[in-house]
Parts: sequence; C-alpha cells; structure tokens
Amino acid sequence: MKGRRPRPLDDGDYWVRVSVKLGRSKLVKWDNLHMEIINNCTQEVIERAAKALKDGHLVAFPTETVYGLGADATNKKSVSKIYSTKGRPIDHPLIVHISSINQLDKWAVNIPEYALKLSTEFWPGPMTLILERSNLAEDFITGSQSNVGLRVPAEPLALALLSEFEKIGGSGIAAPSANRFGAVSPTTANAVKDELENFLNDEDLILDGGPCSIGVESTIIDCTKVLPRVLRSGAITNEMIVTVCSLDQSKNIKGSKIRAPGVLESHYSPKAKVVLDSMAKSGEGFIAMSDIPTPRGAIRLASPTTIQEYARDLYAALRLCDNKNLDKVIILLPQGEGLAVAIRDRVTKAAAGK
Repeated sequence: MKGRRPRPLDDGDYWVRVSVKLGRSKLVKWDNLHMEIINNCTQEVIERAAKALKDGHLVAFPTETVYGLGADATNKKSVSKIYSTKGRPIDHPLIVHISSINQLDKWAVNIPEYALKLSTEFWPGPMTLILERSNLAEDFITGSQSNVGLRVPAEPLALALLSEFEKIGGSGIAAPSANRFGAVSPTTANAVKDELENFLNDEDLILDGGPCSIGVESTIIDCTKVLPRVLRSGAITNEMIVTVCSLDQSKNIKGSKIRAPGVLESHYSPKAKVVLDSMAKSGEGFIAMSDIPTPRGAIRLASPTTIQEYARDLYAALRLCDNKNLDKVIILLPQGEGLAVAIRDRVTKAAAGK
C-alpha cells in the first residue's frame, strides 16, 4: 500500500482495510503498515536500505549532525520525492553525501588545493564543501547552479549505508534534513516520523541510530573562490579552519550568488514564536544554560551545562515546545566563539520564522 495516511475513524486512530484469505478484508491500524522505523540496524538492514535507495525509495538515516532524508543523488525521480516530501523549493540545492574523499572527484572538478586540505583534515565530519560540479551533479541536485555541495559524514551508520550503496552501483546519497522545509531539523528517528509520517510511503524507511551526537547542521564552506568562505556555521569552526588554510572572514554573505542549504534569514522554526534574550513569563517555554535560573512559572525545556550539550539539546527542546502546545519560547543565547556561533545562527533564524 502506498501514499499518505487515510482519514481517521471516530475513535481518532488511523485504520486501513486490507485483504485477507477467502476474499475477506479487515481493518488494520495504519501504524502497523506505514513508516517503518528500524532500530536494530544490522548489516542485513543496511543492505535492504541501500537497495531501497537504488530502487528509487527514500531512506531517512542519522548523521552526526541531524537526520537526513536520503535519495539516490543521480536519480531525478527519487530526488523529486525529497522536494515534494519536504515541501522544498526546487531551486534550493541538496547536499550529496559520499563515503570518502576518494569519491570527491566523481562529483567535483577543478578542486582547489585548500579544499583538499580541508577534506583531508575534517572528513569524515560535519563539514560540507561547495565545489565546481562535474557532469555527474545535475541541475536537479544543484538547483541549476554550477556548483555542488559534498560531505562525508562521520556517523558510522551513515558511512555503512553509503559504502553499501556504492557497492551496488550507487554514486552518492542526496540527504537534506528529514523535516518539512523551514521547520526544526530532527535529531532522533521518532522526530523524523513525527515530522514526515504523512508524506512518506510504506516502501520508505527510517533507520534509527539514536540521538545525533552534534545536533546542528554541518558547516558549509564555499570553495569556489581564491579563499574559502563559511556560508553556514557549524561544528567545524572558523578557528579550526584557519589552522589548515587562510579564510575569507568578511561578514556579509548576502552578496554571494551561491544558494546553499540553511542560509535563508528564516529557518529552523518551531510552531511557537521564538523570542531571544528576554525574560520568560509564566506559561512560556524557556531555554538557557543551566546556571541561569528558570523564571517563576516558565516551562524549562532545556538546561545544557556545556555549549556541546546546548547544540545537542536545542532542536529536541524546540520540538518539545510544540509538543506542549506552547505559544512562545524564550531562548537566552550562548556567548563566545566556536560552536556557540552556530547555535546563535540557528536560534536567530528560528526567531525570524514568526
């Protein structure tokens, strides 16, 4: 059975009618047929998921940053499913995930020396490089741009899936975050299901690898110019990059002609209104470092003790805010450089969503 879930019966549950022996039929709960989450990802499961990708289906899988919604990056029909599932604008490019630096020259040409140094130093890891595309990277992946975004994730399950996919003839997996466009990225398999269960078919899979270890999306670096330039901050920080090569650290990226994931002014937004650096009132959600006390009557959603915990907890806390049907969440921004820059970027864009 394919397609979106049917309407609920009077009891609020979703049921479908399936055939049984002797021409009879019975009602079966939709959850038993749809949106399979696999939490014991054995080699057999990885092989099944790789085949599903090769057959044109979608597979959501964990990376160290967030969960991605994967499709065969060379299959136009499969990639179009990503766009329709996410409600993503068709000119918004996708990141192609590959298994190793050895696959880089399949997707990119005229690769700068500094890009090779960055990939050698930080791959596998939470870094996406924007490079001049090869003929393999077609318009439906790049948003009709002359460049392509490439990444080698560090999550073992993601690497195993990529390697298996390549064994059976695949070249790369296009995998934006597994959420509706502009919404909060998922960092658990259940969050993927909550977000996309109305939009995925029963041939599609969700691989459960547990919570993501970093929790915010990859650093995106434009490598099409003389010097690299960070378009989206992440766990690979400016301080880390300059230990490898020089970096264009000019502040204004709005003049860049490159379209890349997550660079819109409004993004990563929950349904609740996000307000920054204010005093939470009774009944409002509250996210801040653990040493900051909760205002009287406010609903504490996260109390990270470190910047790393803040990044890991942020999206889950925003989803919790919506699960509690809160109208507003107050977020106190973390200070400092490094990963704190990425957190401020995500939260500021979430606040611009309403």
